[in-house]
Amino acid sequence: MAADANKGNAVVETIKTVVYALLIAGVFRTVFFQPFWIPSGSMKDTLLIGDFLFVNKMAYGYSYASCPTIRPLGIDAKGLCAFLDGDNTRIMGSEPERGDVIVFRHPVNGSDYIKRLIGLPGDTVQMKNGVLHINGKAVKLENDGTFVEPASPQGPQGLRPRCENGPVGTGGDCMKSRQIETLPNGVEHAVLNIGNQSSDNTPVYTVPAGHYFFMGDNRDNSTDSRVPQQAGGVGFVPYENLIGRADRIMFSSAGRSMLAFWTWRSDRYLKGIE
Repeated sequence: MAADANKGNAVVETIKTVVYALLIAGVFRTVFFQPFWIPSGSMKDTLLIGDFLFVNKMAYGYSYASCPTIRPLGIDAKGLCAFLDGDNTRIMGSEPERGDVIVFRHPVNGSDYIKRLIGLPGDTVQMKNGVLHINGKAVKLENDGTFVEPASPQGPQGLRPRCENGPVGTGGDCMKSRQIETLPNGVEHAVLNIGNQSSDNTPVYTVPAGHYFFMGDNRDNSTDSRVPQQAGGVGFVPYENLIGRADRIMFSSAGRSMLAFWTWRSDRYLKGIE
């Protein structure tokens, strides 16, 4: 009987340990840092498919989007953090800065996206012949050579890159023009282009109060705020949908699995995100 009791106590203690560990991990993920894998190439070459980073959730305070969505259980963030869901506001919130790379919750489908903040509330944003215009003024652009990557399936989804140098056979060099873009507040970052695209010329977007305008650095390969939500795009993103700021890449793998150690990109470990 004593042995059975001890066995039962051991099981209970194990369950308690697992529950406590999950609670601690949940609090850490909700309050401090959220892990995020880069699934697509919309932010190349700032972020590559397979980069792994922690999102700083303290940067902009907290809203319903700070809580994780538990899809297997059918629990969304608004269900977990309903007490924070209030009229596009945040607790202990601070305003993001233009040029920040931010993870946010898609306003329609609830998925987590990562893009660069381009337009602030009240701004006008437009693309003219591939050049970004903010409040009627073209941003500074400087040519910075060519971005080259293998024309091969990338990441767990096996996505193939689009190339400026036309259709490229598997394993060939896929090239894109690279430029350095300087935003009005002095933030510099690289952007990639593959030639004339419909997204290179847009109407004027006026960012509503309490909302933000996001774009991917891989300008011709990003479904961002240039695409309306009705067409599957991001559109204008409410303040409460911001999750956190991406500051540093922790780990990176070019393979379809992180266990494929020969595809690890050690040169990207602990790399700051600009």
